[in-house]
Amino acid sequence: MGYKLVCIDMDGTLLDDKKEVSKENLEAVKKVTEMGVKVAVCTGRLFTSAKFYANLLGVKTPIISSNGAYIREKDKNKVIYQSNLGEENCKEILSIVTKFKINVFFNTPRGVISLKPFDKNNTYIKMNETLPEGDRIEIIEAANIEEEIKKYKDDIVKCICIEQDFEEISAAKNEISKLGKYEVVSSGRDNFEIMCKGVSKGRAAKVLADYYNIDSKDVICIGDNENDLSMIQFAGMGVVMGNGDEHVKTFANYITDTNNNSGVAKALQELIINANHSNN
Repeated sequence: MGYKLVCIDMDGTLLDDKKEVSKENLEAVKKVTEMGVKVAVCTGRLFTSAKFYANLLGVKTPIISSNGAYIREKDKNKVIYQSNLGEENCKEILSIVTKFKINVFFNTPRGVISLKPFDKNNTYIKMNETLPEGDRIEIIEAANIEEEIKKYKDDIVKCICIEQDFEEISAAKNEISKLGKYEVVSSGRDNFEIMCKGVSKGRAAKVLADYYNIDSKDVICIGDNENDLSMIQFAGMGVVMGNGDEHVKTFANYITDTNNNSGVAKALQELIINANHSNN
């Protein structure tokens, strides 16, 4: 079978725990790209952040960002798909999560709106220290969060809640989930993310596959956590990282090494590069 599209999650998958891409991962992505396979970054992060890593990889395929709520061509302003939460939904989410002692952020494709000042070690703050001015992530520390929601109402694609207190984060997640009107998933024990109903990485992978007229059996999706499950189930070859969530692993067609041991490179080597050599 010749795979034609690979969708790769970032945190916990493509990136190691230092938020870096290993030399092995870079080389493997380059090899499969040269073989004609399309490689897409598929992440919960916002588009601007994902674009940085897509540029680092040297891929040209559209980027799936915000858990599938925003898909856009990497090098031109062509939006393939966008699902906005809207003002009323954002206000409803805000009214619920602010009852709990958790940090809440509203994401646009380009930036983040926060109720509180950002920690100096925040991933996006650190990225902005080295990014060129035109590529920096928009950081909005809101004096009046409802005013910012109103201002960006047609651009907010995701809300993310983060808290180290597992009981608080679980209680807030459960209350939002019970509404039955949002997609609510986690990318780690300390967070959950909220999108419009029907938005998922799996749906986004299908949108991208359809965009290129590629059958799902010819798609590889690689991830590690709950928010990757839908795309792992969609793919003809669902790959889960060795460091991945144990529940998610039960849906894998293939389990690779960990993110700190270049598991992405090892999966691409085995499933595409070696397979291609054996067929020649």
